Amino acid sequence: MGKGDKPRNCFSTGFKNNYDDINWGVSENKPTLIKSGKVREIYQGRPYVLELISGVKYPIADLDQRFADLHPTESLEIVTTDRVSAFDHILNQTIPDKGKILNEMSYKWFDMMEDIVDNHIIKKGRDFTIVKKADPLPVECIVRGYLSGSGWLEYKEKQTVCGISLPSGLKESSKLPEPIFTPSTKSDEHDENISFEESVQILGSETANKVKKYSLEIYNKAYKYAYDKGIIIADTKFEFGFFDDEIILIDELLTPDSSRFWDKELYNEGQSQPSYDKQIIRDYLLQIGWDKNPPIPDLPQEIIDKTSNKYREVYNKLFK
Repeated sequence: MGKGDKPRNCFSTGFKNNYDDINWGVSENKPTLIKSGKVREIYQGRPYVLELISGVKYPIADLDQRFADLHPTESLEIVTTDRVSAFDHILNQTIPDKGKILNEMSYKWFDMMEDIVDNHIIKKGRDFTIVKKADPLPVECIVRGYLSGSGWLEYKEKQTVCGISLPSGLKESSKLPEPIFTPSTKSDEHDENISFEESVQILGSETANKVKKYSLEIYNKAYKYAYDKGIIIADTKFEFGFFDDEIILIDELLTPDSSRFWDKELYNEGQSQPSYDKQIIRDYLLQIGWDKNPPIPDLPQEIIDKTSNKYREVYNKLFK
């Protein structure tokens, strides 16, 4: 899963598990919890047969005996909760409808990118997603179209981003001459930026080149779509995995939790940009002087509402 979805010893006393709140749909019984992260919970799903008449996908237990010889596919059931984290801590309050919005956004993007690469979706739900149980690659695939965040800090020091040389004279939030692929390793603590050459050593040349190609194609297609809707995708993170010996797109896709979204009308090169994400929460916690250690302060209702509205706003701009 994504960097926000890995289990760490950082749960607050207000940790909320959505286990009892989910409409499980196809599941006769609640499935076994495999992993609980900051935002997502992953459960063992039921076996599925994926290729049936008219492309309809059924749980193996519901199949007619005529299909008994078909090979079932292992699945996972992923719950995207309304939980929110900041500074490596899960906060005490949730953000209304955040999980639903993240799911719906991912579904839209997954559908849009099917002509580039297949994805892990089996069944779309409001609270949960049933997916193919892929073997995730140990590298996250990041594409940057603008100079921001850690990329801007590195550029100021070395005029590079993840070892890629860039022209002189760029400013904070400058648009790059072309999008760049900057992979990172996965870690339960802090992900580490690596060069493309290092990703080749980890993944092998064929796989590394494929995910680089897919990542840039997805970013370019999404960027054009979003820009026409008034949103700049400054950078984003993709995850891929192997399923039946083929590379597929997994995890979430092009959400505010995995991407840096800016309002095109407010864009102003040379400074930090307001983002459609939980920056409102981070700013508040810094403002009140929280030292980023327990106890975790509660969020005022005003901050919760503003954050929820940001998620809704970017979804509506892109897809309404």
